[in-house]
Amino acid sequence: MNDEEESRRHYGIKYTTHEAGVGMKNWITFISVFFVSLALVITIIVVWNADAPFADIEKQAKELAIEQGHIVDATSSYTYNGQSSYVTIFGVDENRDEKAVFVPKSLEEEFIQEVLVKDGITKEQALDVLSNEAGVKELLHAKLGFEKPGAVWELTYLNDEGQLNYVYILHSNGEWWKRILNL
Repeated sequence: MNDEEESRRHYGIKYTTHEAGVGMKNWITFISVFFVSLALVITIIVVWNADAPFADIEKQAKELAIEQGHIVDATSSYTYNGQSSYVTIFGVDENRDEKAVFVPKSLEEEFIQEVLVKDGITKEQALDVLSNEAGVKELLHAKLGFEKPGAVWELTYLNDEGQLNYVYILHSNGEWWKRILNL
């Protein structure tokens, strides 16, 4: 009788070496699944909580735009980060005209700006201006925001070489304002 068999007999353990290996394999599988599940739950919580401040500021900005009479109903909104950060809110005013209202993230009422959507170029027209002059492989986003010259379309895209590009087109007339190319 070898030492392992003697040890099992001494302590009353009645299993084979094969059974011990299966038990250990089950524990390793359980621990692996547990840690993968834990990592997934933590990732979901982090992503959920990371978006919460944006959702909160957008809600407050919508309420402020309606309260101040810039619009009577908000249809959509997003955060625009340029020289200054704004929440861009699309909605309609009391005349049912479509407006874009730019509320600063500080929620300071005196710095709220607005434009009638019909008084400028559309997103599609801004994309046409871009595609006429640049090789666009993939459009990453198109956002209406507010900068020093007024409302601008920020178009972010990857060019044919896969380089990141930002271009800004004036909402009022479709002219180029600024280009940041080949990052």
